[in-house]
Amino acid sequence: MDGTSPEQGELFPNPTLDALADELAGYRGPTACQVVGITYRQLDYWARTDLVVPSIRGATGSGSQRLYSFKDLLVLKVVKRLLDAGVSLQNIRVAVDHLRARGVRDLANVTLLSDGTTVYECTSPEEVVDLLQDGQGVFGIAISGAMRDISGSIGDLPVERAAGAASAEPAHDELSRRRASRATG
Repeated sequence: MDGTSPEQGELFPNPTLDALADELAGYRGPTACQVVGITYRQLDYWARTDLVVPSIRGATGSGSQRLYSFKDLLVLKVVKRLLDAGVSLQNIRVAVDHLRARGVRDLANVTLLSDGTTVYECTSPEEVVDLLQDGQGVFGIAISGAMRDISGSIGDLPVERAAGAASAEPAHDELSRRRASRATG
């Protein structure tokens, strides 16, 4: 190829990823904690210190509920993994800033590698190999793997729309809704 042709679109679009990228669907703090595997105290601290703030709805006073997007859950999961690996909070903040700047689809192509001190962002297998050959990488986080973990965890959990109307039933795909309506009808 001459490199001047436009980038080829996806052969098989990922409707699951499209649904997860829904910017109006959110998860309350306790649900976020359950999915990510952190305490509510950690979640609250990270929100108050601007490490990971909810992008759908922040706390606005006593009794208000933060609402976290799928991307927020993904960033929370990465933060937890980096902390568990011993990466400093200062370096995690730098990594989080890079993750926030990307869309959900872009994040699926990112692998984070760290030597325990510095976090490196790799977007191709060649970058991962180059980094490992230089002796830099000690552990890695494939963001797409974290996405699969989270999407498997949230399938049956309550989702709330940003407009404020809570969903009484878990989010399902179209096929699940049709099957359910046939079973009850």
